[in-house]
Amino acid sequence: MTPHAEPDPQAGAAVKAADRAHVFHSWSAQGLIDPLAVAGAEGSYFWDYEGNRYLDFTSGLVYTNIGYQHPRVVEAVQEQAGRLATFAPAFAIDVRSEAARLIAERTPGDLDKIFFTNGGAEAVENAVRMARLHTGRAKVLSAYRSYHGATSTAINLTGDPRRWASDTASAGVVHFWAPFPYRSPFYSSTEAEECARALQHLEDTIAFEGPGTVAAIVLETIPGTAGIMTPPPGYLTGVREICDRYGIVFVLDEVMAGFGRTGRWFAAEHYDVVPDLLTFAKGSTPVMCRSAASPSPPRSRRPSTSARTPAASPTQATRSPARPPLRRSG
Repeated sequence: MTPHAEPDPQAGAAVKAADRAHVFHSWSAQGLIDPLAVAGAEGSYFWDYEGNRYLDFTSGLVYTNIGYQHPRVVEAVQEQAGRLATFAPAFAIDVRSEAARLIAERTPGDLDKIFFTNGGAEAVENAVRMARLHTGRAKVLSAYRSYHGATSTAINLTGDPRRWASDTASAGVVHFWAPFPYRSPFYSSTEAEECARALQHLEDTIAFEGPGTVAAIVLETIPGTAGIMTPPPGYLTGVREICDRYGIVFVLDEVMAGFGRTGRWFAAEHYDVVPDLLTFAKGSTPVMCRSAASPSPPRSRRPSTSARTPAASPTQATRSPARPPLRRSG
């Protein structure tokens, strides 16, 4: 159905009936929801079977960065599917290698090793596994007012109330307060005070948990669904210094903030900080990036424990035809 097609309420009712009979929706009380039957989408708009057109301010689920059905993306996917739709991750594939190279050109600092996954939560899961393998430690620190995904470790890392129903209290996760000047947990009156007190709180948490027990600190560079809370100047560089002091792996989760959403390829660029591991997903093939010198180096004799069968299949990693080269943001 195109935006100009005739409305078809009967087809919409059939779609709705099949959905309610068989589809289990995420983050929803199944008996209370009434999903809209969507007939199609193009650009920034989608439409229903009644002929109503909607401007999608949510960009799907914060991932249709260039709109729905972009003709160059559709063409690239169709061309790649006809040539090689998928292949096992143990082999070198041209479009996967090219996607990794293009990502490595744009990541901060020396983050130039790319691990492809199937979603942002998976990228976070694998980052934590790498940190634990590298350090031999179990605990991971993350902030309240955060969201890192709905898989096992990722939901336990999450700091907002969506975690509660799945919180096992055995995932090795310790939460702490990140800065939030608007409703400061530290009774600060300035950004500088908030930054200093938040960093002291984090270091105190590490001291009482035992620095030798903490594998990683996982932070959203800019928290997304928990509230768009930009960190005060100096906070992320302060966390970087704390991680260096105690041998803790610093993981930045840019699933929502990365890939151009803040005006730079990655939000970390605004704060002059380079993490040990960087995750991002929405609007791109989900990945986790690391430097050649960071945890679990690729030439290590220790086998990687990170794996996913269809990660970055060629159709995920395909490049738009005649695509002009992207430039690193300044």
